[in-house]
Amino acid sequence: MASMIIRDLDDDLKARLRIQAAEHGHSMEAEVRAILATALSGRRPARGLGSHIRDRFADLGGVDLDIPSRGDVAGVAELK
Repeated sequence: MASMIIRDLDDDLKARLRIQAAEHGHSMEAEVRAILATALSGRRPARGLGSHIRDRFADLGGVDLDIPSRGDVAGVAELK
């Protein structure tokens, strides 16, 4: 197995890492290994949910909406 040294780690980041590791019952080294494994495993989508939804429905076409100018004042709702 390889080893790695991380220099110039922010003190606040190290403290948060220590707390997160304790919450998970890990050493700081084990927590960093878990974080790296998750970040690099490919389990996270490369794009967001909105992009997937757009791609899913792209063949249906879009809708052209009239976008009001920013100078328009919002109307007051009327109570009935």
